[in-house]
Amino acid sequence: MRITQGTFSFLPDLSDEQIRRQVEYCLGKGWAIGIEYTDDPHPRNTFWEMFGNPMFDIQDAAGVMLELAACRKTFAQQYIRVTAFDSTHGTESVVMSFIVNRPADEPGFRLVRTEEAGRTIRYSIESYAVQARPEGARY
Repeated sequence: MRITQGTFSFLPDLSDEQIRRQVEYCLGKGWAIGIEYTDDPHPRNTFWEMFGNPMFDIQDAAGVMLELAACRKTFAQQYIRVTAFDSTHGTESVVMSFIVNRPADEPGFRLVRTEEAGRTIRYSIESYAVQARPEGARY
């Protein structure tokens, strides 16, 4: 199963050159870049771990690409995404994010059905990544 979250998620994985171009676009807009990683990409898990500090003052995409390479080296079998933060008054939010690294095996999610009183049926999704196996050994 291929996780689809963020911008470009339905496209094939971006090459490093395509990632660099997107970073240049973000920097051209004045957005700060952040690199985040996780082993649990549940759609409601919006708080991924930061790799280093957000790059508020960086002006060159090469610096971001160096940080990305270091993150990939450290967390090769986890999901890594690039986020772009717009700090202008009234926005002050992440305006773009896209996945730039995936584990070799993406475990996906399962649909959990719960029957309740009054013929009510509730559905939720559960990540296979958070099974009883310890972090780092889930894949």
